[in-house]
Amino acid sequence: TPPASYYLRKAAKLKSGATNPGREVVGTVTMAQVKEIAEAKMEGLSANDIDAAAKIIMGTARSMGIEVK
Repeated sequence: TPPASYYLRKAAKLKSGATNPGREVVGTVTMAQVKEIAEAKMEGLSANDIDAAAKIIMGTARSMGIEVK
């Protein structure tokens, strides 16, 4: 499957992540979108359940400057 960053960019309708993540927010995704991405990426993640996978995806989003609402 494609990387989580691809799914996050697609969900937030972005071409790329923030140039200065942590200080700059370039887009937002919903928790429902995060869970959907986590389900798609579940096999490749070292997570035991969907909530743990969602936390990993949320961390990826944060590192890209994407806010989770």
